[in-house]
Amino acid sequence: MATELGPTPVKQPASGAAPVHHGPKGVGEDNKILSQGKWATWLLAPTIIALAIVIVYPIISAIVMSFQKDAGLDPVTGLFTDGGPAGIQNYVNWLGQQCAAQGGGTVACPPGTLGGQFWTATATTFFFTVVTVALETVLGFWMAMIMARSFKGRGLVRAAVLVPWAIPTAVTAQLWLFMFDFNGIINKLFNVSILWTGSEWPAKWAVIIADTWKTTPFMALLILAGLQMIPAEVYEASKVDGASAWQRFRLITLPLVKPALMVAILFRTLDALRMFDLPYILTGGANNTTTLSILVINQIRQGFNSAAALSTITFIIIFLVAFIFVRFLGANVVEQSGATGKGKK
Repeated sequence: MATELGPTPVKQPASGAAPVHHGPKGVGEDNKILSQGKWATWLLAPTIIALAIVIVYPIISAIVMSFQKDAGLDPVTGLFTDGGPAGIQNYVNWLGQQCAAQGGGTVACPPGTLGGQFWTATATTFFFTVVTVALETVLGFWMAMIMARSFKGRGLVRAAVLVPWAIPTAVTAQLWLFMFDFNGIINKLFNVSILWTGSEWPAKWAVIIADTWKTTPFMALLILAGLQMIPAEVYEASKVDGASAWQRFRLITLPLVKPALMVAILFRTLDALRMFDLPYILTGGANNTTTLSILVINQIRQGFNSAAALSTITFIIIFLVAFIFVRFLGANVVEQSGATGKGKK
């Protein structure tokens, strides 16, 4: 005999117990997250569009232009031409230091021409970068160690240190140009007679000294930020254990400040590879002080498309240097920030 089954009674929660939810879990939270994501997209959209216009579009335009010939006189016919597709010829000309020949084709660029200065300018750019960044890192670390201590007037010292960095580069270059004059204060102070901007190595060292004076405070500021993240308890514990000052510096300060230090070196290296205004005002690029940026500006006066190829090569060089720093030398500010955030949770 079949038994009629009625509806299963629903158990009521006991008094004081939390109510039972029978709907899908997290639906409200998911909808909230999606809503926040849409708002974030709309808020970020103007910035992304502005960056695309200011950064992405010029880069793409320069790359497109670099595959076009410059308008000018055809060396074969002597007639004016509007240019046209050039393929990778502009890049081949720069890397091989080749110039157009009178009868057609290309020949090795004569000494002194812009096309014959590519590898020299590249070597000069890297020389300035390596020397200035090395000096600025050592001096900046030393200044940061001093500013990290507690002493009377520390705030005033920190503000005074930043003055050279706050001065516009063009003003700094003009100031040092007066000081490096043959009758300027540098020669009189050291009782020497050096043509600082009139011969190769004095001109190079003039650029290095001026750039080091201006940008060392920037390095000191970034390194100081890293030093202030080190807990004081670590140093106190090491003193209790009998560690010397050198051991504390080598085993505590350097490892813990390395992320900030590598980011500072990365920023300064990328800036030095684009060096233009300081050597241009001091020497005009003479006496083997022409950097890649100066070479690009000089080439613009002779042909935009060829200059676009050179600027693209410069961009690739800077990108590769940045990639090496981030991938192999640990200068990844995003990864370090993520690790710090996880550690705080």
